[in-house]
Amino acid sequence: MKITILTLFPEMFSGFLSNSIIKRAIAKNVVEISIVNIRDYTKQKSNSVDDYVYGGGSGMLMMAQPIVDCYKSITKSKKVSTYYLSPKGKLFSQEMAVELSKLDEIVFLCGHYEGVDERAIEIIGAKSISIGDYVLTGGELPCMIIIDAIARFIKGVLSNEESTLDESFRNYLLEYPQYTRPYEYEGLKVPDILISGDHEKVKKWRLDKSIEITKACRPDLYKKYLENN
Repeated sequence: MKITILTLFPEMFSGFLSNSIIKRAIAKNVVEISIVNIRDYTKQKSNSVDDYVYGGGSGMLMMAQPIVDCYKSITKSKKVSTYYLSPKGKLFSQEMAVELSKLDEIVFLCGHYEGVDERAIEIIGAKSISIGDYVLTGGELPCMIIIDAIARFIKGVLSNEESTLDESFRNYLLEYPQYTRPYEYEGLKVPDILISGDHEKVKKWRLDKSIEITKACRPDLYKKYLENN
């Protein structure tokens, strides 16, 4: 998969790209990630990329021109799936991560300041994605979160690809509790059923715990679980 990130702050991605799963994915040539500085495409003598909002209001808005020119230079008029990180967008989910992981190429636009001139969004044909009902300073952090979630489903990224099968949100359930050595720590013991060797009982215990946790913490997901099972 080829991922291109359009941003005003390329340096924010340095740590993200040089550690953990993403670093290994890039090293394996499974994922190619390019960071492009929108500021390099401004035509303003002051090198600015933002201006005051028409109609009044606080803050500054990113201008359309640098974004559109940046985008066109990257895509070369080729149609590419493009997403704008915005609190106004469709809420990102595990299901969306799976779908996006199937794409060959994606462009992410990271907004900043008070957002982006709407004409830029229309011209580049970007769909908006939100990671939650709150506002951040820019789209860089949401972009990293989404790329990390997507990468996990790309073949060859995880060493144990089956690990995604039992993760939270699969089949609308949150993940069950997990334990490792030692058996007892500060008076707390691993549930005996997990060391019983009875795989069917372990499987049932995990399902029961997932249902219990989902019902308590995410009744909205639990309702979807009931509707689909």
